[in-house]
Amino acid sequence: MRDNLDLAASAQELADAAPTGSIDRAAATSVAITLATTRDITDARKTLDGLSPAEVRQAALDLFDRLSTG
Repeated sequence: MRDNLDLAASAQELADAAPTGSIDRAAATSVAITLATTRDITDARKTLDGLSPAEVRQAALDLFDRLSTG
């Protein structure tokens, strides 16, 4: 399994590739920052649950699930 920093790097690459101002960019950036600043995958997931607005939270959780299971 990859660690938080590996997953954060993957999320940042997706954020960099997403259009500026898009929900995908906001979600990927949020996932990257969260993964880089939490101690483990469980803490990262809990932190993302508090993200707002709801559409960014859902996109971030979907991306997190893809990255953490892939």
